[in-house]
Amino acid sequence: MPDWVLARRRQIGARLRDGRVHAGLTQLELGARIGRDHRTIHRWEYGVRIPNLDDLLLLADALDVPLADLVE
Repeated sequence: MPDWVLARRRQIGARLRDGRVHAGLTQLELGARIGRDHRTIHRWEYGVRIPNLDDLLLLADALDVPLADLVE
């Protein structure tokens, strides 16, 4: 996998983490809001995995941010 893809994953994860912290949520609370395990939230935030489009839509709604703010 190219380095830029891994860097992009980390960037999206950092935006997700920032949005979660700004919303005052723990990984456990965010996971409960979107029906995912807190370990999945952790993997997304640290760029181990990337959320699919459905999950991104759920995350944007749960964090009350535009989808573009997470993936820009």
